[in-house]
Parts: sequence; C-alpha cells; structure tokens
Amino acid sequence: MAVHQFYEVSGEAIKRKKQVCPRCGNGVFLGEHDDRLACGKCGYTEFKK
Repeated sequence: MAVHQFYEVSGEAIKRKKQVCPRCGNGVFLGEHDDRLACGKCGYTEFKK
C-alpha cells in the first residue's frame, strides 16, 4: 500500500489519516469496516455507534 493512504502532509506537518491501535501503539493502524474498527495484529476491536 502507498504511504499517502495513511498520512497527510501539509507544509511541515504530518497528520495520520487512520486511527492507531491503542494496544500496539504507533505504526499499527485500525482497519475500518462497516460496523467496527479492528486491529489485524492484536485483534483489538471498537464497534461504531
């Protein structure tokens, strides 16, 4: 996958486009599904409301 799908660069600032897994830390993003956000590494899941 391309880096531009995960980060947005504007000027000198770098912003993450996706949420980071609270268990795994920086560099591991949560995958977005229809009804939930899930980590593929540790299995952490957040359900959408």
